Amino acid sequence: MKHEQTIRAAVECSGVGLHSGASVHLRILPAAAGSGIVFRRIDLDGFEVEAIGRNVARVSYATSLMKKGVLISTTEHLLSAFFGTGVDNAIVELDNLELPILDGSARPFVEFIQKVGIRQQRRPRTYLRIRREVELREGNKFIAVYPADSYSVSYTINFPHPLIGKETFRVELQDGNYLREVAPARTFGSREDEPAMRNMGLIRGASRENCIVLTHDGVENPPLRFADEFVRHKVLDLIGDLALLGKQILGNVVADRAGHAMHTALVSLLLRDRTLWEETTLEEDFRAAPVTSHAAAGQMA
Repeated sequence: MKHEQTIRAAVECSGVGLHSGASVHLRILPAAAGSGIVFRRIDLDGFEVEAIGRNVARVSYATSLMKKGVLISTTEHLLSAFFGTGVDNAIVELDNLELPILDGSARPFVEFIQKVGIRQQRRPRTYLRIRREVELREGNKFIAVYPADSYSVSYTINFPHPLIGKETFRVELQDGNYLREVAPARTFGSREDEPAMRNMGLIRGASRENCIVLTHDGVENPPLRFADEFVRHKVLDLIGDLALLGKQILGNVVADRAGHAMHTALVSLLLRDRTLWEETTLEEDFRAAPVTSHAAAGQMA
């Protein structure tokens, strides 16, 4: 039977927040089985905010959590990396409100976790198995999840840009596919939209080093990591947002131009209506691929 996991040792990094532009130091610590992912604001007397759907606050251009007025901003990339590396339990300390954007993808977070390795814990991992289809629509936006025995995502975007247009990417989240096909995909934005977004208090930390910068007909900072890197990044975001369920899904997720608001609306609906899913355990984790050679096979805590 597959068990919950945490990291083997603390790991840390520093950077700037994508939207706030503020410097932040982040430290990831091992956590007890059953505790889930918890953010800790060490600049606010260690106040803790759990990474769970009930704490979702803002979903404009990023996903933010709030508890008793304390904000944790832009959580999706790290939560996505935790899924990809099989981390169920961790404490994430930070000394500012927004997580660092690093290179704009989940890959740096994955590499930090791989550096220290994974420790298996005694508690069996429970999964959220979808029992009935769930569909949400808002204009031309759509998100749904259908019953399945594993976790897969199919995402479509449609941007009026000659380099993007309509892109669809589907991935079975098993056999290490996340680490190879999703984690490296970076966030992106348009140079044309930059003034308006900065006036809204957004992307103050954005640069050519941490996002793909689109010009009117191309990319300012090539090369792309994938020909369809744009839609792959949306898959990365979706996986991070769905991690706010607190359990990994067994289901087929389909999204079309959805975005953070619809991702988290699906989370809220599933958490409200327990008739849509059931808890289950698995003999083997469908992700299957080992995260790092430092992983301690058979060692439990």
